[in-house]
Amino acid sequence: MTAETIIVSIILLISAAPIIIIGIVQYRSKDPVGFWSGKKPPRKEQITDVKAYNQKHGLMWILFGVGFVLCFVCGLPFGGLIAGYLCMVEVMGGILVMVAYHNKLNRMYYRKQGDV
Repeated sequence: MTAETIIVSIILLISAAPIIIIGIVQYRSKDPVGFWSGKKPPRKEQITDVKAYNQKHGLMWILFGVGFVLCFVCGLPFGGLIAGYLCMVEVMGGILVMVAYHNKLNRMYYRKQGDV
């Protein structure tokens, strides 16, 4: 293992760890969690199943963080540049997938206006 690989691996772990920790915190949260920065999360009364809503959001973040590590590890045998490209694809594609999944979860778990 070269020094470059070790340094990049440490940087990757430092970058992915907060994302995974966010996922764990959201997965275990008792109150509804938010997705967008600066936007207040929904109130408990607005969500039909808070536990499932939080667990799915948390799992989404955990998979996003683990995806960074997997992309890097899978790309490493082909060279650092390929690993970097795979991580960039993970970032761009992962964020788009997360936004779409967040919107799907909102459609699934937000109470309708007539629901009590």
